[in-house]
Amino acid sequence: MNLLDIVLALPLIGFLIMLVLPKGSASTLKNFALGFSVIVFGVSLGLAGAALQRPAAMTWVTDVAWISTPAIRYHVGLDGVSLWLVLLSTFLTPISILLSFSYIKDRVKEFYAFLLLLEFGLIGVFISLDFFLFYVFWEVCLVPMYFLIGIWGHDRRIYAAVKFFIYTMVGSVLMLAAILYLYGKAGTFDYPALLTMMQSGKLTLTHVEETLLFLAFFLAFAIKVPLFPLHTWLPDAHVEAPTAGSVMLAAVMLKMGTYGILRFCLPMFPVAVKENAGWIITLALIGIVYGALVALVQPNMKKLVAYSSVSHLGFVVLGLFCGNQWGLDGAVYQMLNHGISTGALFMLVGFLYERQHSLEIKDYGGVATPAPWLSTVFLVTTLASIGMPALNNFVGEFLVLQGATQANVWWAVIAATGVILSACYMLWMYQRTFYGETPESVAHHVHDMTAREWLCITPLLALMLWMGIYTQTFLPSIGASNKVILDRTQTTSAPLRVAAPVVPAAEAANHGN
Repeated sequence: MNLLDIVLALPLIGFLIMLVLPKGSASTLKNFALGFSVIVFGVSLGLAGAALQRPAAMTWVTDVAWISTPAIRYHVGLDGVSLWLVLLSTFLTPISILLSFSYIKDRVKEFYAFLLLLEFGLIGVFISLDFFLFYVFWEVCLVPMYFLIGIWGHDRRIYAAVKFFIYTMVGSVLMLAAILYLYGKAGTFDYPALLTMMQSGKLTLTHVEETLLFLAFFLAFAIKVPLFPLHTWLPDAHVEAPTAGSVMLAAVMLKMGTYGILRFCLPMFPVAVKENAGWIITLALIGIVYGALVALVQPNMKKLVAYSSVSHLGFVVLGLFCGNQWGLDGAVYQMLNHGISTGALFMLVGFLYERQHSLEIKDYGGVATPAPWLSTVFLVTTLASIGMPALNNFVGEFLVLQGATQANVWWAVIAATGVILSACYMLWMYQRTFYGETPESVAHHVHDMTAREWLCITPLLALMLWMGIYTQTFLPSIGASNKVILDRTQTTSAPLRVAAPVVPAAEAANHGN
């Protein structure tokens, strides 16, 4: 067992402990969940050293037999892309737990247990190198989010939870069928082994097989992104979910879809990717513009931010299918950016809801008068979301637009309208909410930031600035990993490089003794 196995196991251990803790003291349950999730984040930081040293290879690898028949392996590993997504998951989980302290009053034990279970599933998705294992973690993520929406959501929570579940399950069934078909042909679920067999010619797919397999995987991932027109579950899920559920859904869960496209679709089905890139990019461009236009007319703050996610994740899909290094690097960077800035937006909207108990923009106005610091933080987050230079989203959008320009300049022109429209709907929402005359209800109920809220939002603000200025913290490792995928996509001959687990020097010395 290496450090990555420990990071994966810890949230599950925390979930199991939460199940057996007595329900008596809500504060004890909250503090345990928070403390345990902080420990998980602290331990996960230890993964960075080895993964950043060799970002193009898989590090911290564990590959052991799990089930003999069928041949299923516990095979996990970390590279320069999955590292940041794992850290994003472990970073946002304690923040989501902390921001729920005053909001969640019923079934406290179950709520925080489900958040830890969700963290376990998310980490597993981003590190799995066996298709069956990947599918198990993919489905594990579905269960806690279903209950988080269905139990602790708002008035239409059952409708939103069922819709979310059905949409995701339809895609999951297609992906499972594709996985089983590959196993029938190759006799293994192991992803690196499948790539090696394809590269050596031991496993060959006809044109029809490759196309159908690609479409099965892609549809499952496109629903999770969500890509237009498969996005209709997302606004309902966000509006009805509790704040922590919205943060984790937008910031991390949606990245399961884009990560799946990057990790599996592009390297495994390069011919199908090239043949289908045209209509996929068309849908991405429609999603960018459509999501922005619909966000522009939303009266509900959560729904507005949800449609902004449809637009922003259209940028990610556009970058993934541009077929060049700029596009791939921008897509991954935008995945991380969206997790930080949109997660912060949902958090701030949640702060307003806790004060006014309304998500309707018309119920606000003049919030800057009673809550000047809240309005300042909201403005910084808004500027990050619309791509203000020196803040994080600017870098990701610039790289994607550069990649789109290299592939087809008209793609960049259409996508750039989404950037302009994002400034329109975000700044208009900000103006109507925070400026103008202050209604009596706002003056009485809306107060400024509390210490707990500052503790939640400050790390996200710091990352918005850090990722906008110190991009070389992230881009070299992202670029090295993406180059391996891009080489295989373009030449169909570059195998995935899987290295042995990186063992710290001190541990190696002790082992030698």
